[in-house]
Amino acid sequence: MTTVYLKAVVLALMMMAAPLAASAAEVTLFISNAVKTVLEDIGPRFERESGHKLIMTFGSTNPLKARIEKNEPFDLTILGEDGIDELTQKGRLVAASRTVVARSGMGVAIRKGAPKPDLSTAEAFKRAMLNAKSVAYIDGGITGSYLAVLFQRLGITDNMKAKFVNTRGGEAVARGEVELGVTQISEVLYEKGAELAGPLPPEIQNYTRFSAALSVNARQADAARALLKMLVSPEAARVLREIGMEPPG
Repeated sequence: MTTVYLKAVVLALMMMAAPLAASAAEVTLFISNAVKTVLEDIGPRFERESGHKLIMTFGSTNPLKARIEKNEPFDLTILGEDGIDELTQKGRLVAASRTVVARSGMGVAIRKGAPKPDLSTAEAFKRAMLNAKSVAYIDGGITGSYLAVLFQRLGITDNMKAKFVNTRGGEAVARGEVELGVTQISEVLYEKGAELAGPLPPEIQNYTRFSAALSVNARQADAARALLKMLVSPEAARVLREIGMEPPG
């Protein structure tokens, strides 16, 4: 009798757990490095509250955009706004799901404890670049595309070629591989071995808005929408401010 009762209890518990297991989903994300810290904070909280599992791939906007263009499967992406717009126009993303989640400015990274260069004006930034032995940033990414235009505007394109190291600025500075790194401020603050020398001066600052959107082939669209809702919550805004970014609006 006891054995029959225990079997009935186990069966009942299994039946109760089945809907929860069925509703749990693995949500695949392609995420810009600039908002990595936000996802590493919000992500585990989302997993605990929803029961879903996040499979996150981080990288620069252009390489991730290329993967999406090759039809790699994913549910939600967060990239620089231009990348989101281009992918939407190509029919890879759901236009109605497009949501701005953050805004980020650019800054200069130095190794922790190193002397900070003057970055108060465009001319001071120019001198800092010319005086540096090496400067790291990702060529072709959001930062690199802007710096190509900025260096030409400042008349230092040829000077920078010999100093340029094509890698993530914050990481390279933290490892002691380069003197300066130029990247999103949020990426600098993420690296423990690096610190922010300062933002680009106002007259040459470049703000990037990061937007999220669902894949047109999303397998876990409902779970992805639930994550997107959390990414524009007051809690997410708090995290954004802590890492040097600004919430939308």
